[in-house]
Amino acid sequence: MQCRRRFLFSGAAALAALAAASRWRPVTAAAAQSGAPSESFEVTRTDAQWRQSLTPAQYAVLRHEGTERPYSSPLNDEHRAGVFACAGCRLDLFASHTKFDSHTGWPSFWAPLDHAVATREDRSFGVSRTEVHCRRCGGHLGHVFDDGPPPTGLRYCMNGVALMFTPAAA
Repeated sequence: MQCRRRFLFSGAAALAALAAASRWRPVTAAAAQSGAPSESFEVTRTDAQWRQSLTPAQYAVLRHEGTERPYSSPLNDEHRAGVFACAGCRLDLFASHTKFDSHTGWPSFWAPLDHAVATREDRSFGVSRTEVHCRRCGGHLGHVFDDGPPPTGLRYCMNGVALMFTPAAA
């Protein structure tokens, strides 16, 4: 019994360490029940309205702080000129010229557009990170880290499912 308990504990600890190290947090029932942020935002909808207006994956990420699997977003390979907006409220968030390949599996940017995003502390997995959310609807977008390229040195590591891309007019 002692051996089994130690095995289960070490397996759970290893999974948490792997998730924290890889910056990947799967969508779970517990995450889905955490609810939307308690702050107030310009765009508000009931939970039923969010479910109706978003895909299940968008809903899990934007409204319940889930994380898509790395390398699963087609936006990783989006290199055209244009703008990346919030999939929840369509607010423009990132200009394409700030996108770079971070080799993490998620679309990454070195700066958001002015007054587009807000941040708050995220202490999930016992690690302190900075969560990034849409300033207009509060949708969870991803996290920002201080290991990005010049000129900011920041890496806004976003969930592709939380974004939509609009190409620049030709």
